[in-house]
Amino acid sequence: MAPESSLEWLRLSAHYRAMTDGELISIARQSSKLTEIAQQVLASEVSQRRLLIPPEEEEPPPPPPRPEPSPDSPYAEDRELVQICSVWSVSDALKLQWLLDRAGIPFFMGPEKATGVDEVTSDFSKGVSVQIMRIGFFWANEAMRDYFPKDEPASEQVEIPDTAVCCPVCRSQDVIFKNLAHGETSASSVQRFNWTCHNCGNTWQDDGIAKCPASR
Repeated sequence: MAPESSLEWLRLSAHYRAMTDGELISIARQSSKLTEIAQQVLASEVSQRRLLIPPEEEEPPPPPPRPEPSPDSPYAEDRELVQICSVWSVSDALKLQWLLDRAGIPFFMGPEKATGVDEVTSDFSKGVSVQIMRIGFFWANEAMRDYFPKDEPASEQVEIPDTAVCCPVCRSQDVIFKNLAHGETSASSVQRFNWTCHNCGNTWQDDGIAKCPASR
C-alpha cells in the first residue's frame, strides 16, 4: 500500500472509530458514495462492532396529480368543484368528513385539495373551504342536515328568513339554504341567499324576502 494510502487508511480508521453505532449505520447505508478506501475502512469497523446494516427506507413517491376533466368532456360540468361550506376547526372538519364519507361523497378541503382532515395544511382558524363535485351537491345537502358546527365564527352565521321560500321552478317549499352570497361590500347592501330545491334540484339566489303565493 502506498504511503499516501496508508496515511488515509489510518486517518479514516480513527475517524470511524470515534463515531457512534448509529452514525456508522447511517454512513454505511450510503457507502456507495464513499471512496474505495473509505468503504474498506468502514466495512472493517462495522465488522469489528458486529453491526447489522438495515436497508435504508425509501420515501414513498408523491401521489400522482389529480387529472383535471377536459372542458370538452360531457361530464365536465358534473365534475366541476363547488364550495359547500367552510370549516373553522379540526373538530368541525372531522364531523363533516364523517358525514360526507358516510354518504360516499368525495370532498376536497382547502387550496391544497386535501381529501382528508389529516392532509390539510391550511390554518383552520382562518376558515378552510370544502368543495365537492357539482353532481354530488344534492346528496351533500342531505348529509349536511346533520352537520352543526360548533366553532363557526359569528360573522359567518346567517339568520335564515322566517318566511316560506318557494322554488321558482317547481314551486316546492322543500328548499335548502346553501350559503350567504358573498361579494356585497356596502353596509347598506341587502343580503343575498343561495338556495337549492330538494324537489327538483334547481339553485337560485334571492334576498330571502319573497313569500310563496297563497294556495287557491
